[in-house]
Amino acid sequence: MLICGASFAGLAVARELAGSGADVLVVDRYEIGERQTSACGIPTEWLRATGLMEAERQRFSSLLIHTPHGSRRYELPWTFSTFDYRELCELLWRQCDARFETAKVNGRARPANGDGAVAVETDRGVLSAPLVVDALGWRRMLASGDGYQPPDAPLSRGLEVHPGGESKDLEVWIDRRYVPAGYGWSFPARDELRIGVGSFDPRFHVRETTELLAEDLGRDRVRYQGNWIPHKLRPATEGDVFFVGDSAGHCLPLTAEGIRTALYFGVALGRELRDVHEGRQDRERAASRYAEFHDSHEWKFRWMLRAQKLVPRIPPRLLGPMIRLLGSKRFVDWSFDHYLRIAPPPEVSPSTHDEQGPDQEQRDAEQPLGRERNLVEAE
Repeated sequence: MLICGASFAGLAVARELAGSGADVLVVDRYEIGERQTSACGIPTEWLRATGLMEAERQRFSSLLIHTPHGSRRYELPWTFSTFDYRELCELLWRQCDARFETAKVNGRARPANGDGAVAVETDRGVLSAPLVVDALGWRRMLASGDGYQPPDAPLSRGLEVHPGGESKDLEVWIDRRYVPAGYGWSFPARDELRIGVGSFDPRFHVRETTELLAEDLGRDRVRYQGNWIPHKLRPATEGDVFFVGDSAGHCLPLTAEGIRTALYFGVALGRELRDVHEGRQDRERAASRYAEFHDSHEWKFRWMLRAQKLVPRIPPRLLGPMIRLLGSKRFVDWSFDHYLRIAPPPEVSPSTHDEQGPDQEQRDAEQPLGRERNLVEAE
């Protein structure tokens, strides 16, 4: 089996395939843990359930939302954590038993024979496998092409800086001074802050306003990183290739949260592929089941996209009162619990145990979850 892409989605697929004895190759143009492109935040329960708590940097039980006409702190029904990208990827990789090679994927290649294998062209030659996963991001390199080119595509754009510093608050700004359609954020991560601006409109350039937000917070404008962010689902399969993560649009509109969904759909895909390897279904059946699972979430993404389109239409003078009105504990608990259930964490293995934060005396176990796994054999 060939997995193209070694970030959250690709590693989640490989993790589900561990222990089957299949020959799984993961390729990426960068080493595992290089090239962070997000603020790296996720519901804490996802770290706990997957044995990744060592990567946690800071935990939050509330969200502070700012508007030009007032602020409101939301006490969350569950906690949210920032984490270290390199460490989390390395922890995921330790739970895999696949091989890894650096290679730049250029697209599909013509198969050398008629054995049903899928051929992939890389800068190190052509790779072939009966099962191939595209986890390469929004460019969807192994698809036939569907005209996705920024700014003329359903993509948001984000940019952030990473100054040193500390803060106890997870903060969001809904303020057209920074972005007409979108939001700003500050995600503390123990000894650094991840300050950025995301625009739902890909034509709006966010560099100046990212720098403005950092300046307003009295922080240095250093260590830039940015990315295009999909906000629309795309087909889960095409031409015998499975797509997961940003290549399938697995990023939630409105919040631009894509790490949790990459892991969530990666786990689901890995289990389907394992069933192929272990003879419980063929590739066509796995593709059908995975596409059905993917499509069953479409209405959730559609409603999030509707909310994303609605927010910029709200008059600024109403934002403050609306944020305060929606800040009741009953509504916050209801809305955030529903939001978490869009991509709920897997059950915690009995081998893992709770802890109280990044400075705890006892860490969560690093072992994979004790659950059934599915995997695919590579050529």
